[in-house]
Amino acid sequence: MPGPVGFFTRRWRGEVPMRVLFWRDMVTVGTVINLLATAVALAVALADEAIELAATVHFAPLPYNLFLVASVWRLPGMGPYRWASLAWLVVVTLV
Repeated sequence: MPGPVGFFTRRWRGEVPMRVLFWRDMVTVGTVINLLATAVALAVALADEAIELAATVHFAPLPYNLFLVASVWRLPGMGPYRWASLAWLVVVTLV
């Protein structure tokens, strides 16, 4: 199944290896997305826009982050990766 639906479906069903799901999708791409959202949120806040708008931009990647963490937790026998994914979620959400 190509496209965005296939991307999410393959991860949710555990059809993607852990090294791809964790290191590429979560740590690399997810971190870049969160850093960009944070930078834009800071720019919005510095431009004297509504703080609610800045907060909305900052937390916009949260559903994607939760999806990635849930996908890691669905894979069997990945204890250290599970806890690392939760730590990653806390860091990218609070930073």
